Amino acid sequence: MTDLLASLSRDAPLLIAGPTASGKSALALALAARDGRLVVNADALQVYGCWHLLTARPSPQDEAAAPHALYGHIPRDAAYSVGHWLRELAPLLSRPVVIVGGTGLYFTALTEGLADIPPTPPAIRAEADRIRLAEGAAALLAALDPATAARIDQRNPARIQRAWEVLHATGRGLADWQAETGPPLLPLDQAQAIVLTPDPAWLNSRIDRRFDAMIAQGALDEVRAELPHWDPARPSARAIGAPELVAHLLGETDLPAAIAAAKTASHQYAKRQRTWFRSRMGAWRRIALP
Repeated sequence: MTDLLASLSRDAPLLIAGPTASGKSALALALAARDGRLVVNADALQVYGCWHLLTARPSPQDEAAAPHALYGHIPRDAAYSVGHWLRELAPLLSRPVVIVGGTGLYFTALTEGLADIPPTPPAIRAEADRIRLAEGAAALLAALDPATAARIDQRNPARIQRAWEVLHATGRGLADWQAETGPPLLPLDQAQAIVLTPDPAWLNSRIDRRFDAMIAQGALDEVRAELPHWDPARPSARAIGAPELVAHLLGETDLPAAIAAAKTASHQYAKRQRTWFRSRMGAWRRIALP
């Protein structure tokens, strides 16, 4: 950690990407303490106020140690996209920042630009939700234009649904819109960007231990408090472990099985993150772990 800290700029904006449980938040906090930086969230689920333990948001102690932004400020039922994130991030770049998270799309949009796609009408989103719930993401994928289908992450139901919504709202495929991407908010050559690349077995062990700690700290109670508001179609419901613990609270499975399923889902999520970082963020400095 000492050598890594010494190698990172004290002046340029710092971007830290990494899979879940890789230790990126601790690194960001150390850099904030060293340089007086604002820690800015780049995780699509840590924006929701209904989740704290389950999304591994910074603890109250961490938030007291350094200023943090864009954590837990969005209601459970609010729409929030990478476009919202970029608009909220823009005024924060006037001060020293360390931007940290695991949502590769946020970092790609920040450093490469984002297409100016019109908002999705509620009726089209509702229809996409209905199809996805009744027929699965495969039905949405089958309706996409070939260029978009070839480009998106076909294992990510949220990305598939977003592409379907864009096509049906605008009559143009997402790939067509992305071809008109404007200039980035923070070009990569104006920042120092690193991506943590942990050994998968080491990371999976950390994921499992962290989830056990979440349960010990009260994650099941956090999900229980959310149960009266639960809607699996909401983006906030994609918090890793939430569907599995909801299933337990509804009597559909026992707690050990729910915990095991949540850990497996976390391993799969980390694998998708690593795939994105490898395929879309090749110009970033890679830091091997452990």
